[in-house]
Amino acid sequence: MSQALFIAGRWTEPEGGSYDVVDPATEGTVGAAPEASPDQARAACAAAREALGPWSRTAPEERAAILARTADLVRERLVPYADLARAETGATTGTARAMQVGVAAARFRRYARVESAEWALPPQINEAGPMGRAGVMGALAVRQPVGVVACVSSYNNPWANAAGKIAPALAMGNTVVVKPAPQDPLSVYRMAEALEEAGVPPGVVNVVSGSSAEVGEAVVGSADVDMVSFTGSTAVGRRIAEVCGRDMKRQLMELGGKGAALVLDDADIGSAVAGIGTTFSFYSGQICTAPTRVLAQRAVYGRVVEQLASYARRLKVGDPTEPDTVVGPVISAAHRERVEAYVELGRKEGAVVVTGGERPPLERGFYVAPTLLADCTNEMTVAREEIFGPVVTVIPFDDEEEGIALANDSDYGLIDYVWSADVARAFRVARRLRAGGVGVNTVGRNMEAPFGGFKRSGVGRDVGSYALHAYSEVQSIVWPG
Repeated sequence: MSQALFIAGRWTEPEGGSYDVVDPATEGTVGAAPEASPDQARAACAAAREALGPWSRTAPEERAAILARTADLVRERLVPYADLARAETGATTGTARAMQVGVAAARFRRYARVESAEWALPPQINEAGPMGRAGVMGALAVRQPVGVVACVSSYNNPWANAAGKIAPALAMGNTVVVKPAPQDPLSVYRMAEALEEAGVPPGVVNVVSGSSAEVGEAVVGSADVDMVSFTGSTAVGRRIAEVCGRDMKRQLMELGGKGAALVLDDADIGSAVAGIGTTFSFYSGQICTAPTRVLAQRAVYGRVVEQLASYARRLKVGDPTEPDTVVGPVISAAHRERVEAYVELGRKEGAVVVTGGERPPLERGFYVAPTLLADCTNEMTVAREEIFGPVVTVIPFDDEEEGIALANDSDYGLIDYVWSADVARAFRVARRLRAGGVGVNTVGRNMEAPFGGFKRSGVGRDVGSYALHAYSEVQSIVWPG
């Protein structure tokens, strides 16, 4: 049975038929996803526009209650939802439960917390002039919803990524049209079901999917859309920005990354290797925040390479349903070929393939072995372009100044990392890195800290209260005191 689109509170048959969603681990069919027509995509935007007025005027407490109920429903259904996410994405069972569905529930819960959307500003004493009489002027700053938000989500984490857009947008009184990634849209439809059951009014949340770019282009280009929130590649982000620029639409762009991980000569190498090793295991390297570009100070370079290679070889690659599997497949056969082509290019450019570089001996599935490329330079393609797979490059450097320069010599600037036993030294280095975030002796995240990138890694910030800022416009109201 095919999945239906969700438009204006109704489950709607797709005009374009359906297409198969493929399990990256088994190469079997997970289910049939609906193929919306461009007209249906535009109808979803129109439905969101119609629902905007009533929804934006609801009390924040009412919106929060719906988000809280959604969080409860997602948490209650964690196991079946995670099983679907695992089948669609190839994530391991543990990752699908904790980092996909679990994080989605936490995000709905976080934005069920009502925060003030207005604040008084200091009074201003004005002298008489052509713009008004002398006296004290009062002022209030108010956060208003942006309007209709197009949420275009990524394939690597359909639950957490979509929830991270939908929840703060709804909390601020916006309505949304969600365009999930074509590889794994079924999870987002389950999210829509939970939101509907939680009491979201018709048209406030709409979901349309498609296997081609036409649906996304229709949504982004709709005159009913006021803002686009996109997570994905820099190339697609540029195209969206061009479309948004024509109508001055607001944008929130979380794009690619090529995270530099500086391992200084006084670092705890074991800790650094464990953090960097998440590139091999976490979503099989299909994550923009991964520390994929290791810059190791020459005094510890050999130890870093040796221990990273040993770490990679110990990781079990295979069936993501098995509890001891650490590395699952990448999303598709085409993406596997892309990752393999990067590894071969690295070899041709002079990198040494220390471990990996071959397909694991598995009968089915789009698997890539954890791969370590050593003796790299920062000019190599594998050090400059986002590979989005379980591949780590290692580059030596001599002193702190060179390490910082190499880290900043990148088109990207999402999240960088610094490992040093001297915390003051690590913070000194961190403050000089041109990245939206820096992890000091950790790859962990604080979910209230602003998230976003410098340079080609994106525009804007979200997460925590910063997401409420991102999905709102600031209005000033001024009056004579």
